[in-house]
Amino acid sequence: MSMKHSPLAGAFLVGLVLTAVPAIADEPVRKAGGVVAESARTGGHAVRDGFLTFGRTVRSFFTGGPSAARETWHENAVRTRENARDGAAAVRDEANR
Repeated sequence: MSMKHSPLAGAFLVGLVLTAVPAIADEPVRKAGGVVAESARTGGHAVRDGFLTFGRTVRSFFTGGPSAARETWHENAVRTRENARDGAAAVRDEANR
């Protein structure tokens, strides 16, 4: 190859590398997107569970008093913990796919 064609060959090589990198990086990007989506879903469920726990506890306080509110709070805390653990498992599964 002469010096005349050297810049053209370099441009071709750069173009080839730039088109190959997104193809190689496609799987990790897709995997990261799935993990982010699953994490957001888990966080959203935690916020929802928190509001539901608060609402149910307030209702129990006014209908059954402080002891009923405490019992309701603990029952909902167990449910929230289970949902959080399920969400964490879903995020791990998505990361290891």
